[in-house]
Amino acid sequence: MEPELRAEEVPGDHPPAKEAAPRARYKLKTLYLFTYNLIQFCGYSWISTNITARFLTFGEDSLVDTYHSIGAVMGCCQLLSVLELIHILSGIEQSPFLPRFLQVTERNIILFVVITSQEEMQSKNVVWALFSLWSTLDVIKYPYRMLSVIGTDLQILSWIHHCLWIPLSPSIMVTEVIATYQSLPYFEILGTYSFQLPGPIAVPIHFPYVLQLYCLILALGLYSSCCQFYEELEQNTRRCTMKSKQN
Repeated sequence: MEPELRAEEVPGDHPPAKEAAPRARYKLKTLYLFTYNLIQFCGYSWISTNITARFLTFGEDSLVDTYHSIGAVMGCCQLLSVLELIHILSGIEQSPFLPRFLQVTERNIILFVVITSQEEMQSKNVVWALFSLWSTLDVIKYPYRMLSVIGTDLQILSWIHHCLWIPLSPSIMVTEVIATYQSLPYFEILGTYSFQLPGPIAVPIHFPYVLQLYCLILALGLYSSCCQFYEELEQNTRRCTMKSKQN
């Protein structure tokens, strides 16, 4: 009995599995990063809109109630930002780790340690200032990243993103330092987070001193962030110059 003749498979009829798998992973990564940035954008847009609407409606009376009205959403957005560190470490996102680590940890420490743990701090005007500055910066940052993920470049949005840090980053650091120093008397009186090391060393850890040292870390974070932002600004300027020459 003659063996059946098999039709020769024409190369290229079906994409090889080795080529399809990276393409699928890339699409999945793009979808995930786009969704993450979209969620953050929606969160900070709600915060910014709420702050503005409350101030226009209630005036200065809205300042003392900012944390109780917006703190829960701000806390969710800040906790969600920890994922950005995982993105960089896992290779999903290509970005310098140290500046992002300092940005994320600084905000979370200020929000959860300095403000949330001290009820007296929650009614301070500095909380309104911090939430306003944070949301103003991020309501531009996340749509820029969201569009960058899908390869879309809006020149006006890119320009605002790369220039907005110049006034906002120093303002945020100064406001965070003010919030830290305003919280020192409450940590001093209540002794929150102060403790004594066990064992033969028995060294007391006075948390207000730790916070004062932390202000130096805030300055380090500002320098690291400004270096990264300036490098991104130069890259964006070169890219825009090349596009204008091509046109």
